[in-house]
This record gives sequence, structure tokens and C-alpha cells, in this order.
Amino acid sequence: MELPEIIEAAGRYMDVAGVAVMVIGAVVSIPLALRGFRPRRQAADSEPLSVYRSYRQLLGRSILLGLELLVAADIIRTVAVAPTYESVGVLAIIVLIRTFLSFSLELEITGRWPWQKDPDGGASEKALPLSQRSP
Repeated sequence: MELPEIIEAAGRYMDVAGVAVMVIGAVVSIPLALRGFRPRRQAADSEPLSVYRSYRQLLGRSILLGLELLVAADIIRTVAVAPTYESVGVLAIIVLIRTFLSFSLELEITGRWPWQKDPDGGASEKALPLSQRSP
């Protein structure tokens, strides 16, 4: 087996992993949402999430991780084997679309863009002494 074949196989495995993460995440998110699972970040909030909202957030996180794996697979296959201007252009378009989807999902899950700070600005965490801060 030569290097281009190994790289192509690695890209295919990353594709499978990305799809598997999304499918498994969708299935595992159902019982977690029914049990009232909440991310640590939101555990301190006073109002509980509805099952629907909890499921959407868990599913969104699974999709985000799956998209990251699919982007990695595209980069491995396109750039590592034999990059041409056409293949790099197609990769750029795919990455732009998936990045837009990732940002949209992040906004949907957390209510803010990835580069924005926590709504409280992390003030409660900063006010604590180092020994009492959460890991």
C-alpha cells in the first residue's frame, strides 16, 4: 500500500467517524435530554431547560463535532494527496460552508458567537480566589 492510498483510506475513515459521531450523538442525546441533562455551563442557571431545548443543544454539539471530523477528512484527502487549484478551491468552499454551519450551530446552542465571552463576562469566576475556581 502506497502513501496516497493510505491517506485516502485515512480520509474515508475520518468521514465514517464524522457521520458516526452525528448518528450516535443523535441517538444518545434522546435519553440524556429526557433525563434533564444540562451542560456544566448552564447547570448554574435557575430555570431548567425543556426536553426539546436540551435535545437540540446536545444534538447540536454532536453535529459540531461531526462537522469538524468531516472537515478534517476533506483536508486530508484534498491537500495531502495531490492538490490542484480545482481541488483546493472545492475544499475552500466546503470548509466555508461547514464553518458557517458550525458558527450557526454554536450561536443556536449557546446564544452567542464563538468569539464572544460569557454573558456575565466570567466576573463570578474571576472574583473567586484561585483555590476556589472550578477546573
